[in-house]
Amino acid sequence: MGGTPLAAMNLVSYPLKKLGPDALKEILRGGLEAMAESGAVLAGGHTVEGQELLYGLAVTGTVHPDKVWRNGGALPGDVLVLTKPLGTGLVTTAAKGGMAKSNHLATAMRWMTTLNRDAARLLKDTEPHAVTDVTGFGLAGHAAEMAEASGYALELDLEALPAMPGALDAAATGLVPAGAGKNRTSIAAVLEIANGADELLVDLALDPQTSGGLLAAVPADAAGRLVRRLPGTAVVGRVIDGKAGIIRLR
Repeated sequence: MGGTPLAAMNLVSYPLKKLGPDALKEILRGGLEAMAESGAVLAGGHTVEGQELLYGLAVTGTVHPDKVWRNGGALPGDVLVLTKPLGTGLVTTAAKGGMAKSNHLATAMRWMTTLNRDAARLLKDTEPHAVTDVTGFGLAGHAAEMAEASGYALELDLEALPAMPGALDAAATGLVPAGAGKNRTSIAAVLEIANGADELLVDLALDPQTSGGLLAAVPADAAGRLVRRLPGTAVVGRVIDGKAGIIRLR
């Protein structure tokens, strides 16, 4: 949302008897490293012993009240830019089935551990009209939220979607996470898929992401500069004058 993180608090539920203390130490260490990279400090936290492993951070930051990025405000003619490739759900699902290549999983993990900090800094120069992060609802799901909040339709170019290595291979073998099907169902009323669309790319657009990139609606003349300056970034669609909330995959 255009903010600068200042402090974060750990929130942990951990099955100590099942996993032992070493894994918890590594989780907390990894979180601390990410906080340090973002410029935030650890302000404390709360840990409970539970049956499920849960870890997250409650983050406090600052942003100028006139410069808050929201997922509404996109305008017809804006270009849609995505700052990370897609496919974390597909690759990790393949890994759970023992069918992911080690280098493909390593690449997915590298993207999942890459902060959106640099992308946010470069986006500020483009003065984006709308911004959201792409996480569990997938690219299509979060684009639908942007379309609804902006009052226009969004069109995604399936052939332009950047895919992580191994993601489409996983989709081709049916290793599609259950969340992708749920995402399709949740936006069925506003989802329009062109005749002849590649179903593997549709799966990619619906794939739930972990620590995905930013989806931004920016003026067309600014998109090229962003793509040149930020590796992994791609132009994936456009904002069009249509019924509010409609997502077209073509």
